[in-house]
Amino acid sequence: MKTAISALKIVIFLVLFFCSSVSVLGQKSQARIKIDIERQIGEIDKMIYGNFVEHLGRCIYGGLYEPGSSLSDESGFRKDVIHAIKELNVPIVRWPGGNFVSGYHWQDGIGPKDQRPVRIDLAWGFRENNSFGTDEFMDWCRKVNTEPYFCVNLGTGTMDEARNWVEYCNVEKGTYYSDLRIKNGHSQPYNVKYWGLGNEVDSPLQMGYKNAEDYGKYALEVAKLMKWIDKDIKLIASGSSNYGGDWIHWNRTILEYLIRQVDYISLHNYVGNRNDNYYQFMASTTFAEDAIRITEGIIREEMAKARRKRPVYIAFDEYNVWYRAKGEEGNEEVYNLEDALVVAGYLNVFVRNSHIVKMANMAQLVNVIAPIFTSKEGLFYQSIFYPLQLFSNHCYGCSVSAFVDCPQYDMNGEKIPYLDVSSAYNKETKELIINVVNRNKDQFIDTEIISQYGQFEGKATIYEVNGRDIKDHNSPEQQLVKTITKEMNVKGDKLIYNFPAHSYTMIVIPLKTKM
Repeated sequence: MKTAISALKIVIFLVLFFCSSVSVLGQKSQARIKIDIERQIGEIDKMIYGNFVEHLGRCIYGGLYEPGSSLSDESGFRKDVIHAIKELNVPIVRWPGGNFVSGYHWQDGIGPKDQRPVRIDLAWGFRENNSFGTDEFMDWCRKVNTEPYFCVNLGTGTMDEARNWVEYCNVEKGTYYSDLRIKNGHSQPYNVKYWGLGNEVDSPLQMGYKNAEDYGKYALEVAKLMKWIDKDIKLIASGSSNYGGDWIHWNRTILEYLIRQVDYISLHNYVGNRNDNYYQFMASTTFAEDAIRITEGIIREEMAKARRKRPVYIAFDEYNVWYRAKGEEGNEEVYNLEDALVVAGYLNVFVRNSHIVKMANMAQLVNVIAPIFTSKEGLFYQSIFYPLQLFSNHCYGCSVSAFVDCPQYDMNGEKIPYLDVSSAYNKETKELIINVVNRNKDQFIDTEIISQYGQFEGKATIYEVNGRDIKDHNSPEQQLVKTITKEMNVKGDKLIYNFPAHSYTMIVIPLKTKM
C-alpha cells in the first residue's frame, strides 16, 4: 500500500512539473526577469566550478583512492569515482588541505611507499600513512583531466619546504629536487600553476596560527622564494575565514604586504540550518556576496596604493553546507533538497561576480561534505551534485546583468527576493543561460522573462533540480533529488515560465542577435 501511495505521489509531481511550468503568453505574471546581454559583468572562468580534496575521513582513502578494491584501477584509484568526477566536469582541485596542510610535510609523501612515515594528523586526529602524496595526486589529476592546485604548509612549514616543493614539481631536471622526482619515476615536470600560501592562518585553531602582520611578513618571503624558483606560478593569499573576528582588517593587512606578489586572495564560507529555519537558510548565501564585494573594494584600494595594474582576483576556495556532521568522525553530511538550493545560490553568487571571482572550490569532492558518496559496493550522487553539474557543464561565456522584479520576504529587516537569479550569454553557442532558485517553499512563481537585446528563437532546454519535499535526500536505493530535463519552443523577445516551489532551474535559450 505504501509503495502504491509513493508511486502516486511521484506521478502527481511529474504531472505538475510538465504541465504547470510553462504558462500561457499574455497572462499577468508575478515576477519579471529582464536581461540585456550588452550589460556584461565579466567572463566566467571555468575554475569557479572547482573542487577540493583533503586528507580527512574517507575523502581520499576509501574515496578517490582505494588500492585493492575491485572498483579501483591498477594505481588504486576508484574508477567509478573518476567517472563521476568527469560528469561533474571539475576544472581544478585544491589539495592537500584544509586544516590538514598546516601540519603536512610533503617530503613524507614521496618515494617508496614502504619507506614513507606514518604521522599523527593533529588537525583531524587521524593517522596519516602518506601512501597518497604528490606523485599520486598528480597521476590522479591527469586521469580525471583536472588542474592541480597545491596549498603549502605555512603553519608548521618552512620557506625552504615551500620553495623545494615548487622545485620538485616544476623544474625540469638538474637540481636536487627535480632529480629526486625523476628518481621517483616521473621524468617530466608537473608544471603546477596554482599555489596557495597556507590555509585559514587567521584561525586560532590552526596549527601555526598567526596574526595578520606576522602572516603577511612570512607569506611575503615565502612567495618571493617560490616565484624565484618559477616566475610563472600563480599565488593565492590566505584570506580571512574567521568572521567572528576583524576579518576585514586581516584581508586589508595581508594585501598591504602581498599585493605585488599574489594573484588571488582566498575566501571561505560554510552555512547550515541548525535552527531548521528554511527561509533563513535560503538567505544564507547573501553573506558570501557581501564578503566578495567588501574584499573587492579592499583589492582595488591596495592596487591603487601599490600602482599595480595586473589584476588580483578572489578565489572562493572553500564553500558548502556543513553543519550536521561538523565535528563528527568522517564529517559525512547527508544532503537534502534545501542544501542543493543553497549550493545553487552559491554558484549564482560566483556567476554574478565573475569579474572578480575567478576560482571557487566546493569542499569537498568525495564522502566528506561531498556531492559523491562511496561504499565498498559503489557510489551515489548526493543532492548537491546536480546544481554543480549543471553549472559546470552549461554556464559559460560572459555573465550578464539581470533585472529581477519579484515578491520578497523579510529576514531580520533585510528584503530577500524569492527568485535568486544569475545569467550568462555564450557568444560561441549563441545561447542565453538563466539560473533561477525559487526560494519560495510552497508556491510556483509565474515569471515573465524578457530579452532586451536579441530574440528567442528555437528550442530551449530546461533543467530542473527539485523533489517532493525540501527534506528529500538521496541514497544508494533511490534518487529523490535529481535533474529533470525538458524542452520548449520559444520565439520573440519574451516567454513566461512558472518556476516551481523550492527548485533550482536552468534555462538554456537560443538567442538571435547581431553580435
